[in-house]
Amino acid sequence: MSVHALPFQDLSPGAVLAAVESTGLLTDGRLFALNSYENRVYRVGLEEALPDKGVPVPGVVPDAVVVKFYRPGRWSTAQIQEEHDFARQLVDAELPVAAPVFRDGVSLHDYEGYRFALFACRKGGAPDLDAPGARAVLGRTMGRLHAIAATRPFRHRENLLSSRYGERSRRAILASPLLPEPLRDAYERASAELVTAIRDGFDAQDDVRFQRLHGDCHLGNILWDATGPVFVDLDDCIQGPAVQDLWMFLSGGDADGQQAEWAQLLDGYEQFASFDFREVALIEPLRALRMMNHAAWLAARWDDPAFPRAFPWFAEPRYWGQHIADLREQRELLADPPLLRSC
Repeated sequence: MSVHALPFQDLSPGAVLAAVESTGLLTDGRLFALNSYENRVYRVGLEEALPDKGVPVPGVVPDAVVVKFYRPGRWSTAQIQEEHDFARQLVDAELPVAAPVFRDGVSLHDYEGYRFALFACRKGGAPDLDAPGARAVLGRTMGRLHAIAATRPFRHRENLLSSRYGERSRRAILASPLLPEPLRDAYERASAELVTAIRDGFDAQDDVRFQRLHGDCHLGNILWDATGPVFVDLDDCIQGPAVQDLWMFLSGGDADGQQAEWAQLLDGYEQFASFDFREVALIEPLRALRMMNHAAWLAARWDDPAFPRAFPWFAEPRYWGQHIADLREQRELLADPPLLRSC
């Protein structure tokens, strides 16, 4: 078992509460684990509401905080602080983002070797993008976010292409014992062809601007309140093309359906930020990159007991057979013209 196999083994409920109280807050014993695999995230009740100066924005649950314990060895302190500073800049510009709470000017804390941060507990439910006007509202909010994000670059966070067009993920899978030996050659060929196609796709748009992004912008990382979307979890914020934060809000289906969704999203977006339409040619390369990176992420975390429990199918040969078929299908899609047209 690897040295990081049990990264959160000492993170008992008592330790979680003690960590929060080490920042000067008094907890009331309420503790609820939130859905997270990469890190560990909890909602913790407070005896007293956060002081006004400790809450970044209105519209929060006053007697609770969300505490996130960062997975050891994943991000450097500078990278985490850059995430926090980015979130704070967005909140200062009145963007609806779940931002870290600063205690005595500090947002990143340490407790018994665990680095953690406190976040205002935001109200909201699951988004329904099929509701009238929802995609336009989402587009407007994302346009505002990107307009602020484009004002400066990240200095410590990764570039979207740090994985070398998926080659880093490909090599991680080939080194994993989870890949069935009878399927190794098939995976090696399919993944090599897809990496080449991803590289070709980006090379064809090599002058597209990269900027700061949320990085992992999908429906699971959005709450929806009375005013619209609230963006949460900037853990994967990254430098990349703007379309990375947009393409996962297309629900799929036929070309006409995607075009209608795209038009609604972009109509809102371009009220606050310009969109380089050449970036639509990167949607399928980005989808391919996400497919490869997700498999490599599961393989890298398999020694963490939380992962086999949550993703038991990942170790089954039938998953790998389907994954290889999906990589081949995605390679064919990269050869087709983009579905989306200029609005």
